[in-house]
Amino acid sequence: MLLFQEETTGNLLPYDGIATYYPSVLTLAEADNYFERFLTSIEWKNDEAVVMGRRIVTERKVAWYGDSNYSYTYSGTTKQALPWTAELLKLKQLAEEIVAAKFNSCLLNLYHGGNEGVGWHSDNEKSLVKNATIASYSLGAVRAFRFKHKKTKQNVEIMLEIGSLLAMSGPTQSYWLHSLPKSAKVTEPRINLTFRLIVE
Repeated sequence: MLLFQEETTGNLLPYDGIATYYPSVLTLAEADNYFERFLTSIEWKNDEAVVMGRRIVTERKVAWYGDSNYSYTYSGTTKQALPWTAELLKLKQLAEEIVAAKFNSCLLNLYHGGNEGVGWHSDNEKSLVKNATIASYSLGAVRAFRFKHKKTKQNVEIMLEIGSLLAMSGPTQSYWLHSLPKSAKVTEPRINLTFRLIVE
């Protein structure tokens, strides 16, 4: 896997964190194959969030898988992990080899088009191991991904290509917000897999 280690952009963040981008982890054929399989085999459900006391159901769909029946709470809602599929285990192992980290769970997101996105946030819930690496695959539509420093407000943007892997590690979640902005230009769906380390 050293080939992948060499094909990186280096650290995308100028300070207070580490975000490493691997543009060609999967071939286009592999990425397309995983995308089609996940569309039909994953147990997708509409995401929910509690905003100012109101429960909102998003058009974006999510799924939560893991080593055990972990519970994961974010945006005021709790999810229970489903058992791994064979395809998810393959991608977990590949991500672990590339970024030299261990994962025990995966949150998947299905965006049907550019009208769906995620606002500014950090993945810093108490159920996640602090400063552990989060490895994120991109399948389907190419989308912009943004970082914003919590104090300086500096912005960093990258286009997440098909079959790419983005690893966020170190104190990134403590100092940086990230988002997937909506885009009227994007009409194709995208699947995002974020492998994480949950506190056991």
